[in-house]
Amino acid sequence: MSDQIIKAGVIGWPIDHSLSPRLHGFWLQKYGIKGSYEAIAVDKKSLPSMMENLAKDGFSGLNITVPHKESVLQHLHTISDQARRIGAVNTVVVDENGQLSGTNTDGYGFIENLKQGCAKFDAAKGPAVVLGAGGAARAVVVALIDEGTPFIKLVNRTLERAKEIAADIDGPIQIIDWGDRDIALKDAALLVNTTTLGMKGNPPLDISLDELPLEALVTDIVYAPLETDLLKAARLRGNATVDGLGMLLHQARPGFAAWFGVEPQVTDALRNHVLAVLGAGK
Repeated sequence: MSDQIIKAGVIGWPIDHSLSPRLHGFWLQKYGIKGSYEAIAVDKKSLPSMMENLAKDGFSGLNITVPHKESVLQHLHTISDQARRIGAVNTVVVDENGQLSGTNTDGYGFIENLKQGCAKFDAAKGPAVVLGAGGAARAVVVALIDEGTPFIKLVNRTLERAKEIAADIDGPIQIIDWGDRDIALKDAALLVNTTTLGMKGNPPLDISLDELPLEALVTDIVYAPLETDLLKAARLRGNATVDGLGMLLHQARPGFAAWFGVEPQVTDALRNHVLAVLGAGK
């Protein structure tokens, strides 16, 4: 048994861009674990057979990335409550009977990143403003509600997508028109950008922080660049900020612990290891 190599990986299409092998590979080496973690290109047509043969092929589990986070649900035996509410799975664990259980750790990664990055973070402190209504926004909204955020203002360029999230997720969510994003910041305790605006190669995020209280925490799930224009503007006016890299790192922890039996830690050494392939986020 001691000679057995524990096998895990990440599937998606395309998959070459994934940072997960570098991240999990760091932990495997750090903790001296005899295991492997590989990126596997799986298209939509191949997903059913991949999941059907997962246990037979010796996998302890997988991370799931685009475009399979939603479609993988139909190939699992059990799904966590949080994953059902989000409507997506990013982590699959194979048990000793070959049964596949799915969960979503994006929200966990988001909250843990804020806790590590800002000692004063308290979700119950006041309202949160969330920009965007994609898959990441769903995970963030569910996590904030579970963490005790009293009220969430969901701001998106397409109102219908925001309304879908509010309808799917039971919680204190108010839909705000994109044109009212500046005034929505008044009285906010937390501002979260889940859009790709401000990401390298994408248009900038056009928002004024004038109404945002100086006590509010500002975070961006984008990590390329590491400090987005939003985070820089917030920092320069005196707001506490947390970059998006930690969300990526922390969301990987539950899967690694389930597959390899060790609870990994997010450290500066890990951050630097991942940043090395991101060009230090510049």
